Amino acid sequence: MFERFTDEARAVVALASEHARRLGHRYIGAEHILLAAVTADQPASAVLSAHGVTPELVEEEIVRRVGLGAGAGLFGGLDQDALATIGIDLDAVRARIEASFGPQALARAAQSAHRDPHRRLGPRPPRLVRQWRRRRRARRAMTPASAAAVRLPEVTGRYCAPGPRPSGHIPFTPAAKKILEVSLREAAAWHDSHIGVEHITLALTRIKQGLVPAILAEAGTSAEALRAAILERYRRAS
Repeated sequence: MFERFTDEARAVVALASEHARRLGHRYIGAEHILLAAVTADQPASAVLSAHGVTPELVEEEIVRRVGLGAGAGLFGGLDQDALATIGIDLDAVRARIEASFGPQALARAAQSAHRDPHRRLGPRPPRLVRQWRRRRRARRAMTPASAAAVRLPEVTGRYCAPGPRPSGHIPFTPAAKKILEVSLREAAAWHDSHIGVEHITLALTRIKQGLVPAILAEAGTSAEALRAAILERYRRAS
């Protein structure tokens, strides 16, 4: 699929990874793709900003809702506002965990969750070795190979997690993978031979769960309004 991505679209995916690392997150979520899209200096980025979905707002909402550092990954797939309606306060949960187990408890738990579950069980059976190799090839396929060749803007923002940034491979969440799949469908629906930033942003308007709808609502806009504006912007350019 990534062979059809334009250099700009590949750069957005690479930027999402860099934003996640800057915030100390050990996953790439739909919210990181949104942050990358609005900071990409593309026509779709301008549409997002014009509707209040600015880099500052997106970053602020990500940090407010999931926090900074490795421990944020434990809450990254949760909707803080939705949980609050049933009496669950994630900030209070974090505070209680750290009060009981120390300020780095969440980070240690997140790091443990990403360790290889077989590494202390001795040599891997051949079947597990084959599975591991297939997964590694799949991860490489999910990483735009030419992204390194694309000159990325400096990844900056108000927030930066303390300590070293996560290194090595960090996974896409199911929602982030869905965005990449839907971007392909968007391109096909418009009979485009490529997948561009416009298709990624259109895919973002299709997301119904997770942080992206909440961030759009915080910006005072709707997925429908953004979609119409993005389509209009690219129709004028074509």
